[in-house]
Amino acid sequence: MVRRLWFALPLALLAAAVASGQAAPAKPRPHASKMSVFATGLNNPRGLKFGPDGKLYVAEGGLGGTTSTAGQCTQVTAPIGPYTGSTNDPANGGRISKIDRNGNVSQVVTALPSSQTGPGAGSAVSGVADVAFIGHKLYALLSGAGCSHGVASVPNSVIRVRHNGTWSPIANLSAYLATHPVAHPEPDDFEPDGTWYSMISLDGALYALEPNHGELDRISARGAIHRVVDVSASQGHAVPTALTWRGSFYLGNLGTFEPADQAGDEHVYTVTPGGKLRVRASGLEKVLGLAFNHGKLYALEMSTSKGEPTPGTGRIVRVRARHPTRTIASGLTFPTAMTVGRDGAFYVSDQGFGFGAGQGRIMRIAP
Repeated sequence: MVRRLWFALPLALLAAAVASGQAAPAKPRPHASKMSVFATGLNNPRGLKFGPDGKLYVAEGGLGGTTSTAGQCTQVTAPIGPYTGSTNDPANGGRISKIDRNGNVSQVVTALPSSQTGPGAGSAVSGVADVAFIGHKLYALLSGAGCSHGVASVPNSVIRVRHNGTWSPIANLSAYLATHPVAHPEPDDFEPDGTWYSMISLDGALYALEPNHGELDRISARGAIHRVVDVSASQGHAVPTALTWRGSFYLGNLGTFEPADQAGDEHVYTVTPGGKLRVRASGLEKVLGLAFNHGKLYALEMSTSKGEPTPGTGRIVRVRARHPTRTIASGLTFPTAMTVGRDGAFYVSDQGFGFGAGQGRIMRIAP
């Protein structure tokens, strides 16, 4: 059976890094880079962006929840489901934090939806997947919401976050998935509400990438949703996760962790003006982030092991068409997202899943 969720890892995967039910932190080992811990105390950190105020804003998955929606709606089948979730829970909910130049962390908004898979999949958590700015307005991408995730009252959505910490939805992504199916959904690996992962802003609109169904969608500031490309139509269940823009959209994929997969099976794609996908580069592994730095393209690989991910093997690589990748930094432990600061350094969400409360962190990596 195909893996349902890119970060819903079975318990056996974490066995080498588990102590008393929590994954033990791994000490990063820099590779040709200066690596340091920039901030700590995060709960399953995911997408991150620098805001117009110069501070780093981080989406956090939260710590899950215990509410079940069994009998209310279609559930995700075992071992991934059924999910349980939380709503309006300050202790366990998803949140958005901001980090100043000295690494001090403060919360922008808390008690957002958070959910977790069944224990057979390691009780992996999802919540807020990514953040983006249109001007000075902050938007967030909810991935751990929706009835199939144990959160009946809030769908997966794009939300706008106000300066006072309140928020409101602008686009119902769960409803869009239900009424606009992709060409080739994977029946053995299906999430009704989706598992949204990356979001960027461009020309006054937002663009969100959904790995489980396999699609890139445009969301206007007023909440209108339009599909840019159906990844499943040409690539099948490739699990696209990473998104960036430089003249064209660039997409990276995670793959499915199947035993038959070979190391280096994943790709970076570009989207043509006609909405077609072209392979930009190959030979990558489990891509969860893409970023340009001084005009050069870099990819964040969550793990470089064949098949199931392995703690401590995450890395950043430089990506060039028709060239092998070049490692910039290695030794990361289940990194989940990457951005570039004004200082030219990479900032990476590390220990992004499989760890307990407050164990997520942001790494700063100066090439």
